[in-house]
Amino acid sequence: MAGQGGSSAGGRGVVISDNWPGYSLDLFTYPQHYYGDLEYVLIPHGIIVDRTERLAKDIMQDLGDNDIVVLCVLKGGYKFCADLVEHIKNLSRNSERFISMKVDFVRLKSYHNDQSMQDMQIMGGDDLSKLAGKNVLIVEDIVGTGRTMKVLLNNIEKYKPKMIKVASLLVKRTSRPDGYRPD
Repeated sequence: MAGQGGSSAGGRGVVISDNWPGYSLDLFTYPQHYYGDLEYVLIPHGIIVDRTERLAKDIMQDLGDNDIVVLCVLKGGYKFCADLVEHIKNLSRNSERFISMKVDFVRLKSYHNDQSMQDMQIMGGDDLSKLAGKNVLIVEDIVGTGRTMKVLLNNIEKYKPKMIKVASLLVKRTSRPDGYRPD
């Protein structure tokens, strides 16, 4: 069953086992144009919303009173980033600590025609040198092998931010022992 074992190795997150059959489609409503294309629901929307809210709470605890620059990795990370930022704003408004946030966007290109490239291109975003001395929260939808995230982190670290944290909605299991794990 999803979540058996309680948490990920780092203590934060839900683990879905390889043999998890998913939830029956009979338990959910979904658009008719998906009929025949779906076999099961792996992660229901409510769980994603709850985990996003919990992640926002964890970020608030980790950051304390520090203002942050949120760096959203497009395109996949947009919806998750918007939801996460909204939850952080709500928590900040309803607490004695106010966290100021600036959101910026980058696109990472590490593939060309479905083939992985050696070099990664970082497109968009304000001048990354403005991250110097700032608390940076990178928001990504899925971390796979972590190779792309490591390259992005190395690039951002050149600008000497005060702190860098990474939030990811999903983390793929990888057989690589050096696979990156978000904070």
